[in-house]
Amino acid sequence: MKQTFRLFAVALAAGVITLGGYKYFVESETITVISQEETTSFIPTNFSSETTITNIDFTEAANKTVHAVVHVKNTTLTKRPTNVTEYFSGGGKPRVSIGSGSGVIITADGYIITNNHVIANASQLEVTLNNNRTYPAELIGTDPKTDIALIKINSEEEFPYVPFGDSNDLKIGEWVLAVGNPFNLTSTVTAGIVSAKARDLNEFDGKPQSFIQTDAAVNRGNSGGALVNTRGELVGINTAITSETGSYVGYSFAVPANNARKVIEDIMEFGNVQQGILGIRGSNLNSKSAEQYGVSETQGVYVAGIERGSGADKGGIKEGDIINQIDGYHVGKFSDLTGYLGSKRPDDVVDVTVVRNGKEKVIPVTLIKLETYEIDYLGLEVKNASKTDLKDRGSSHGVIVTKPLTRDIAQYNLAGVLVTHINDSKVSNIEDVKRIMSQRDFKAPIKMTFVDQQGELNKFIFR
Repeated sequence: MKQTFRLFAVALAAGVITLGGYKYFVESETITVISQEETTSFIPTNFSSETTITNIDFTEAANKTVHAVVHVKNTTLTKRPTNVTEYFSGGGKPRVSIGSGSGVIITADGYIITNNHVIANASQLEVTLNNNRTYPAELIGTDPKTDIALIKINSEEEFPYVPFGDSNDLKIGEWVLAVGNPFNLTSTVTAGIVSAKARDLNEFDGKPQSFIQTDAAVNRGNSGGALVNTRGELVGINTAITSETGSYVGYSFAVPANNARKVIEDIMEFGNVQQGILGIRGSNLNSKSAEQYGVSETQGVYVAGIERGSGADKGGIKEGDIINQIDGYHVGKFSDLTGYLGSKRPDDVVDVTVVRNGKEKVIPVTLIKLETYEIDYLGLEVKNASKTDLKDRGSSHGVIVTKPLTRDIAQYNLAGVLVTHINDSKVSNIEDVKRIMSQRDFKAPIKMTFVDQQGELNKFIFR
């Protein structure tokens, strides 16, 4: 009995010792709390009670906009030749084709802004509102360069309209709505964010552009529709998509509202667009071009040339300057500059910030009027020559080639040459160019006589 008791006592003591050791040496380690300050690596997380997530409500902006976005029907009458004689004489069987797009009412009395390609070559225009009422429309004016057109409908009642917002204030990542009539589906609203600003889709063709890029879904029929912010203000006119299929695949592009507004105001006041320019030739900066020019900046517009007598020349901008701001807005590339200037007129004064010898300088510049003419058949844009231009080339007359309009022509480096004759007819100004081109034999090649930058006389045949 005593032996049993001793064994029990030993077992009990051993159990107590074992349990106590486990509690002290093992379990105490597993429940040790390591504070954040004692760790060497952690993922920062903000759980501040001040952080709130706001649910953006698009319904108000959509309601303000949808009744002012219209369906535009374009009826075009053409003639289809049925034989060789009609082919050369312009005759043939009448053919009616119908196109459609969108438009935005911008005034209570029925002025509508849309894309030029929506109403191009129209024999008849018809506008249908969101309430299914249809009105005939008249064409007021167009600007093919910006792809903007102005049309008008009439009624004794006032129309709903969308007020303009300031597209310069748009921020990348900001929510926007695209409102239009894709595939004839009226009153369609899609949402997205501003993906980029001053996007140039035509960078290498000598026609700088400056679009607002968004990821709001836009398809055929949306052209001419509204891009609005969350306050229901018009910030762009939906114009294009990039797609291999012809349908939306991720990004869409809109003409900034400031530029579109300026175009239609010019059309209403002057009958054509008054374009103001600085008077410079420039190029984008990047690592490669910065090394080439011997500068440290990799953003901005490098001034490669100054037009004599221009605002830039008179204001004091010099070759080698780097433009990085205009009126306080950042200029990272040439399309930033041209996009902002697209909302300005001749004689407007802009503050241009340049970097010169490593120091910033603000230069007030009065914009000059761009007087050019695009010779589509030749693929060239020309402007009137100044007295200084003529003196430098030793000529009494001519027009200056400002830029090529196609890649094929760009390879011949004709920018800057002085055109003195077209088809042996004297050219003194762009009006002479228009007259000669309109009276030419359309079947014959065109001969252009010009003086190059070295003062040498040359001839070029366009076939």
